[in-house]
Amino acid sequence: MTDQYRPGALLSVCISCIAAGALIGVSTNAVNGAISPDYFRGVMRWHEIEAIWRASVAQGLIEGLVYGVVFSAIFTAVVGRVSRVRCPTSFALSHLAGIVGAVYCCWVLGGAIAVGIAAWSPEFFRKTFVGVPEEVGPMLRYAWVGGSVWGAMLGGVLAVVVGSFLFGTRWRRRQGECVS
Repeated sequence: MTDQYRPGALLSVCISCIAAGALIGVSTNAVNGAISPDYFRGVMRWHEIEAIWRASVAQGLIEGLVYGVVFSAIFTAVVGRVSRVRCPTSFALSHLAGIVGAVYCCWVLGGAIAVGIAAWSPEFFRKTFVGVPEEVGPMLRYAWVGGSVWGAMLGGVLAVVVGSFLFGTRWRRRQGECVS
């Protein structure tokens, strides 16, 4: 049983969540910006920007920080409330690592699904989404980026909900409060 009050651990969780959001935003946009600059030109309307990759990384940092702050507010509140501010940093961060891993998995899954849809029905894909290139290779790269962005966003929401629930369940089990 953990009885020690740990507000410093809660602060570490808060900061780590924000940093995780930034890391996810920067790393996924670094890959996506290299895969399809066309996606960023079309969707973000960056027609006048020459350094698309650098701009996509900067955009990923900004969006990642925003999502990280929102995620931090939710997950830190769950950790604080469920543990009554008694959770060790390592226990909370192990759950954060699982959430981050799930977001990356959803990023890949979203990209793969979109590429599959674009390959299966290129006409549908081009007519449904804005700015899709006509050539097959660029179209599939564009699909990857669009799908991976949606995968990470939707998967991120799901990962936060499931990860918060799992944290609560495992914390109660750890404390001997959960009856199996």
